Amino acid sequence: MIYVLAGYPLLLRWLARRHPRPVQRRPIEPAVTLIVVVYNGERFLEAKLQSVLALEYPSGKIEIIVASDGSTDRTEEIAGRFADRGVSLLRLPRGGKPAALNAAIPKARGEILVLTDVRQPLEPQSVARLVENFADPAVGVVSGELVIRAGASQQEADIGLYWRFETWMRESLSSVDSMFGATGPFYAIRRSLAVPIPADALLDDVYLPLAAYFQGYRLVMDSRARAYDIPTSLDTEFRRKIRTLAGNYQILRAYPALLGPGNRMWLHFMSYKFGRLLLPWLLLIFAAASLGLPAPWRGIALALQAALYGLALADVGISKPRLLKKLSSSAHTFLMMMIATLGGLSVFFIPPRKLWKVTSASPLPDEVSRTQ
Repeated sequence: MIYVLAGYPLLLRWLARRHPRPVQRRPIEPAVTLIVVVYNGERFLEAKLQSVLALEYPSGKIEIIVASDGSTDRTEEIAGRFADRGVSLLRLPRGGKPAALNAAIPKARGEILVLTDVRQPLEPQSVARLVENFADPAVGVVSGELVIRAGASQQEADIGLYWRFETWMRESLSSVDSMFGATGPFYAIRRSLAVPIPADALLDDVYLPLAAYFQGYRLVMDSRARAYDIPTSLDTEFRRKIRTLAGNYQILRAYPALLGPGNRMWLHFMSYKFGRLLLPWLLLIFAAASLGLPAPWRGIALALQAALYGLALADVGISKPRLLKKLSSSAHTFLMMMIATLGGLSVFFIPPRKLWKVTSASPLPDEVSRTQ
């Protein structure tokens, strides 16, 4: 447990500093197709397209496709208003994100595909910075950095802290060689490396990049290329985490070479991805093993675990003092993530599509102002 939670992150950071593998970036301007897959995204689509149209990239070299996955709100109407500014609307029956990507990618003309979600506006220089990485012929996929705006609640702040830790881990893996997926809301891939995605895939942003990885390409991150997101609640993150962990089981079935010598990053995968799948089981084993310790160690081990879980369960009723609330909220978030990891096993018992849930996010700034 100590290795997965602390030892490996420290080892990874040491390796990233001691043996970095820099990406050979330089300004290039290949043709780019930007694809936004959206389902009922009327709340976010206009702002998203405004940010896309404000990108600092030659307008004649960027194609924009909005793939509406059976939207029933004003999504298609909003996308249609941008038709005279070069936005193409692809109307599709409801089939899920993988099916929408499978339909949109063959229509793309660009050499580089930029795949992005509807909720996250892009910085003006973001696509140009992503594309610079493809000057290195070893790079197949490039992720941008997803910046989570400050949350109003302690739980939202904890989720933001967790995401910053994830970003740190991904940057370190990228420095060593390669990540094991991409940042789904904003990443780019060479069009020649795109493969069809299984219709029931829960992690299209892992399945598609790993196809490039196993062809020998690097999956890297460029923190200069930024997209911005609004914070989500712990309940929303809990449902997303169940889908993510369930998707990891699908990925192991699709790419069994991850567990063997065919994976050039085997140590990192086992320590990072596979280790996290084991973590809740290690916690249960630790609890059981504590019962077999001699006194006084048995009492100390059990008391520490009881304090952690008790603090997590009591979080709902704690508001002050601030330090105690930070501790209880962090413990609650950790416990919920462990339960979500166990919940990922549900992919073996229910249809994967049932694990997709519409994300509920905090109000946008203009929405807050309208209510005041």
